[in-house]
Amino acid sequence: MNNYGDKELLTDALDAQKSETNHYNTFANECAHPDLRTTFLNILQEEHDIQFDVFNIMHESGFYPTPAAEQTKIDEAKQTHACEYK
Repeated sequence: MNNYGDKELLTDALDAQKSETNHYNTFANECAHPDLRTTFLNILQEEHDIQFDVFNIMHESGFYPTPAAEQTKIDEAKQTHACEYK
């Protein structure tokens, strides 16, 4: 019998949400009917919100630590991707 703890259950939930958002994104991208596309985009937003909630629970519980980014790395990323936003 497997005994899963909170970390394993939340990791599984986060992985499932990541998969769901990928699927709904593909559905929306490949949808020809505008109303159906809007429905998929709404569901996609809901799935992203759920994913964010699960991530926050994991982060606050110490199961998904995210180190602070160094300012030089932030500046580097901004400079590298600046042309994409023009």
